[in-house]
Amino acid sequence: MPTLQPKPPEKAYLNLDFLTHRNARTLRILSEYEYPAQVFHRNSVRNTVVFFGTSRVMPKEKCRIQIATLKKKLAQAKGKAKKELLDNLQITVRNHKYCHYYEEALELSRLLTTWSLKFPKSKRILICSGGGPGIMEAANRGAYEAGGESIGLNISLPFEQNPNPYITPKFNFEFHYFYMRKLWFMYYAKALIVFPGGFGTLDELLELLTLVQTKKVHKPLLIILYGKAYWKKIIRFDEMVKTGMISKKDLELFTYADTPRTAFNYLKKELPKTLV
Repeated sequence: MPTLQPKPPEKAYLNLDFLTHRNARTLRILSEYEYPAQVFHRNSVRNTVVFFGTSRVMPKEKCRIQIATLKKKLAQAKGKAKKELLDNLQITVRNHKYCHYYEEALELSRLLTTWSLKFPKSKRILICSGGGPGIMEAANRGAYEAGGESIGLNISLPFEQNPNPYITPKFNFEFHYFYMRKLWFMYYAKALIVFPGGFGTLDELLELLTLVQTKKVHKPLLIILYGKAYWKKIIRFDEMVKTGMISKKDLELFTYADTPRTAFNYLKKELPKTLV
């Protein structure tokens, strides 16, 4: 007979081997719903403006420094390393012409936050982003510089999209499941501002447009495509109307803007009608 008192077994909800197993997937999904819900409720979050856009742009000065650094390294490199540096330099130079979108997202977020801080706390509007670099960082940074709070809904990726430093710590979330992250983008959103971006931005934009078009979203939702020339080139909505794939009325689901002030004036006029 054992003489020592055995150590109590670990409770299932504390057992990481169990919680990370496929059999606990439903629990992990529920956690990504219940935990943000608890934080948002505790902090009386009810209205957000969501910024979507590429992670690849940066402040113009930072981009210029990066180009200069790559050129310096390239001059000393050889062989395979030289080819990799040349590829990185070409990508950075190409991205440089879109860096103004970083500055414009920063300014728009700053304008919205400054305006929102005048509201009663129950009606305040929080900026929400995907939590990473690029346009996401610019959105959180604008709120931070205006003295407001903001939300970052990050996603764990193989290439480690780290959260940007401007997110309000209590609203800094890390998701595993894209669909749970998208739910929280939409849940409190009263407006979406979609800056130029790649697959991720297109995925978010088109899914949310579909939800609005099919009346799965019942609340008023303002959608701004920022950078008309970019979006007109990337998605030919008029051609979709001509082919009958969407109706002409579907073009009323969104509007375009090309300056922070234009977008802000539109939102300043329309957002108060949507707040809860």
